[in-house]
Amino acid sequence: MKGDFVLIDFVAKVKETDEVFDTTIEEEAVKSGLQKEDSKFEPLLVVVGERWVLRSLDDAIIGMNVNDSKTIEVLPQDGFGLRDPSKVRLMALRRFRNHQGPIVPGARVEVDGRVGFIRTVGAGRVQVDFNPPLAGRTLVYDLTVKKRITRRKEKTLSLVHRRMPTVDVKKLEINFKNTMVEFKLPEEIYYAQGLQYAKRGLASDIQKFFDKIDVISFVEEFRKTESEAKPLEEEPKQEAEKEDNQ
Repeated sequence: MKGDFVLIDFVAKVKETDEVFDTTIEEEAVKSGLQKEDSKFEPLLVVVGERWVLRSLDDAIIGMNVNDSKTIEVLPQDGFGLRDPSKVRLMALRRFRNHQGPIVPGARVEVDGRVGFIRTVGAGRVQVDFNPPLAGRTLVYDLTVKKRITRRKEKTLSLVHRRMPTVDVKKLEINFKNTMVEFKLPEEIYYAQGLQYAKRGLASDIQKFFDKIDVISFVEEFRKTESEAKPLEEEPKQEAEKEDNQ
């Protein structure tokens, strides 16, 4: 039902070509040659009804039980939109003289702040498509509900992992105190890029999904290292006695 925290696995394909373009399953990713730079392949957290996934996929989860599987077909207008011919432009090859990497079909380019993909190259001209790569495609999702999360602490940890996927949640301390929740962060992420944005997003999630929580606190502790904690060296005995006699 809406508001449920669930973990899902899926394999997403383009219906016309049977090409896998996304998945949560590592074995399938390896087989299809998919890679992720900043995260790993694992079940995806979805709060049903929040539209964290395509609407068709979100709606399909409603009524499913743990270990239930379903195949969903998503029409272009419900996925990444219909193709717009006006977004395909023919441009002079010389415009890309400063582009890093080869100018070949399939290459990703940026023109005037817009990202596109090269379709054809020839006779000093480049055809660039600014439509989303999956625009106009019918998508097929093989979906499985792996787990339903019900406990407050586990829900909280799942939200942390969504916002801070590189954090080892086993090193994270969480304390609930009446209307407050306190997070004690592991030291190795204190200087992580985007940490402040992640904390703000997490705070927003907590306040949205937990009505009784009004205050979110993040604790960062800096402790002395062994070298910093060394006691001061004693003054030479002779100097100390001289000062005492003055």
